[in-house]
Parts: sequence; C-alpha cells; structure tokens
Amino acid sequence: MRWSDGRRSDNVEDRRGMTMGRKVVGGGIGTIILALVAMYFGIDPSVVLQQGGSPLTAPTETRQAGKPPANDELAQFVSVVLADTEDTWHELFRKNGKTYQEPKLVLFTGAVESACGYAQAAMGPFYCPMDQKVYIDLGFYRDLKDRFQAPGDFAQAYVIAHEVGHHVQSLLGISEKIHDLQQRSGKAEANQLSVRLELQADCLAGIWAHHANRTRQILEAGDVEEALQAATSIGDDRLQQQAQGYVVPESFTHGSSEQRVRWFRSGLESGSFGSCNTFGGGTL
Repeated sequence: MRWSDGRRSDNVEDRRGMTMGRKVVGGGIGTIILALVAMYFGIDPSVVLQQGGSPLTAPTETRQAGKPPANDELAQFVSVVLADTEDTWHELFRKNGKTYQEPKLVLFTGAVESACGYAQAAMGPFYCPMDQKVYIDLGFYRDLKDRFQAPGDFAQAYVIAHEVGHHVQSLLGISEKIHDLQQRSGKAEANQLSVRLELQADCLAGIWAHHANRTRQILEAGDVEEALQAATSIGDDRLQQQAQGYVVPESFTHGSSEQRVRWFRSGLESGSFGSCNTFGGGTL
C-alpha cells in the first residue's frame, strides 16, 4: 500500500502508556464482561452497563493524550489511513448533500476508558458511537499477522476502514435504528441484525478503498488479497471453528468469512452506497 507520502490526520489521540487512575462505575464484574462482549459483537455496551447492579472501580486515564511520535512508523501509518478515510468520506458525503463529521482515533495499550465503558485490548478494535471515536491497541496488528495469518499493511488499513464504516453508519442514523430494533428482538433476530450491520461496515470499507485508489492510487499488487485474507480470517465461522471446533451459524454476529469477503468486494468494485444494502432482505 502506498501511504508514506500521505497526509497525517489531526484526529489521532495517543493514550499509549498513560497512567490509570480509579473511578467508580455501575455494575458488577459480570456486567463489565457482558458489556465487553456486547462491544465486540457490535452492540452498544452502554445498554448493558445501564442495567448493572453494584458499583465497582475501574481504571480511567489521568493525563491528557498526545500525538504519535514522528518516528513511530505504525502509528504514523494509522494516522495516514485515518486521514485518507476523512478525505474520502468528506467528498462522498458532500456529493450526497451531507456534511461528514470526522471521528477521533484513540491509540491505547492494554485497556482504555471510552464513553461506551471500560475496554481491554483483548476485545480488539472497536467504535464507540457515544463519543464518535475508534479505539485500537496496535498490538492487534501483531495478532492479525500471527494468530489470524493476515499480514500486510492493507489488511491493517481494512481494519481501520471497517471501524470508520461504523462511524458512517452512526452519522447516517443506521446504527441507532438497528440497535433500537435489537432491543425489541429475540436473540436470533438481534444476532442477524448485528451480522447485517457488520457486513455493511465491511462494504463501506470497500467503498473507501475504491475511491481512495481511484483518486490517490494507494493500492499495490497483492493489497486487495491482503484485505480479503483479513476478512476471511475474522469471519464468525472460522473463529468459532478455531475456538470450539464447530460452527453455530445462528450465533453469528459479524458474518461468515465468505460473507465478509463478498460484501467488502461489493463495495470495493462498485464504490456505491447502493451496493451496501445489507438490510434489503433475502439471504446475505
């Protein structure tokens, strides 16, 4: 991926290595675990936290975040990818008569406090609609390469573009509508809605890649294959097979490997919002 000469975003908050204080939050440890699981599966964790019981203490940052150092190549890469999503979505929103509001991206190590609650790095990258921020521990990229066998800088860019896709859904009011439906649905239907939301974010990541490459020629040989391998590696069926030795499609929340690849490719090839209607009914 051609990125070294790209613009750096001003919206990166570097909280890595920050000291953590303590503050009281609602809910017992079971509630926090449920909230983390909800966050991973695309459900607003604040819904879980608001239903918690007895209070407990949880870490919270105690000093102001800074900017990534210039000699930190991976952090600079993240900043360039974020800037590229900003440029792309500003233009696409403008063409549709809307104004794009840029999200912040927070780099952290180990654990972080967001407006959606306390989260650990093990949960992976996530987007919090309550503060419009993407959160990522850069150690996830090591896992992406070693644990999920999905190396490459464009695979890393796909991860960021997917989370920014959730931000786009939030700005368009899609996420709120789906979360409202989930609260009124049974478990199976709520899972299906989550799958459709996640697959749409994959498709939106593909739209970003389509337009970024058309205007700035960011792709090199093998880049698309890197992103497709990343999408394949984090499909629900593959993750379930690795974790428990069998697959339960009814419990999917992000989509199968085949679905994630297909919807990312749909956005990549068309560059059109119309290609990302995962809520149009029928099979995914």
